[in-house]
Amino acid sequence: MPISSVRDRVGESPVWSVAEQALYWVDIEGQQIRCWTPATEAVQSWAVPERVGCIGLTGTAGTLVAAMETGIFAVTLLDAPEVMVECLATVTHPAPGMRFNDGRCDALGRFWVSTMVMDMGLASPVGRLYCLDTTGLHAVRLDGLQSTPLDGLITPNGLAFSPDGDTAYLSDSHPSVQKIWAFDMDASGSLQNPRLFADMQTLPGRPDGAAVDSHGYYWICANDAGLVHRFNPQGQWVQSLEVPVAKPSMCTFGGADLDVLYVTSIVPGTIDAAAPGLNGAVFALQPGVRGFSAPVFTQFPLRKP
Repeated sequence: MPISSVRDRVGESPVWSVAEQALYWVDIEGQQIRCWTPATEAVQSWAVPERVGCIGLTGTAGTLVAAMETGIFAVTLLDAPEVMVECLATVTHPAPGMRFNDGRCDALGRFWVSTMVMDMGLASPVGRLYCLDTTGLHAVRLDGLQSTPLDGLITPNGLAFSPDGDTAYLSDSHPSVQKIWAFDMDASGSLQNPRLFADMQTLPGRPDGAAVDSHGYYWICANDAGLVHRFNPQGQWVQSLEVPVAKPSMCTFGGADLDVLYVTSIVPGTIDAAAPGLNGAVFALQPGVRGFSAPVFTQFPLRKP
């Protein structure tokens, strides 16, 4: 069932804060950051100046790291709906009409984010993977982000990391691709040994946002199929959970025992936006396994001299 009556146009990037016992997520097209607290069942919403593709925790209550259209920002949540926004890094997109899309923090506090052309119908393979890292292999320049060697992506998604931090995952949601890859990752953030993890052309739905449980199994939303698929660490499909809407978008583990799988969703273009039903809701599933605490962004301060 939905956790609240709130409906998002494009719900994405759910992140559970263990410290606050609260769930954060975004509505990309609504330009909103939201927070829901199970103890009160209340939802707060903050308006941001650009489409916000993804967010990460910072370890400081009330401050998030957010990837939007023109860069990555520190967002301080004031009295809703007010925010204070500070640019951490800019980006020069290789094509017009682009924004940041999927993203997550890794265990060493780096913020990994991907970009895409917003018009998926163009199938433009100019999406890239970036890493906001002030000191390491992908150290950010003061005038913009440093990209990783991964480019040529159309709709990059599915960013996640194994519990031991040795494996990174990435998908491409575009209908012409629909694949998930795995990479070996060392402490420097170097991505090596790229390999096909799963081809979702053979399964219902397109691969969207993802999470990893405490056993190292990879969960990914199957957009257009109303499912969340689970794969073992070898890339074999294990099970699927149903959600009552066609377009689940991203998932994360949360709850007091980290045993709830929260799933955001999207309102399809064919649905009346004034009466979306359950579309655009955030759902709480009982997967029967636990996740692990979401890593936080630790690459502050990042300031120009």
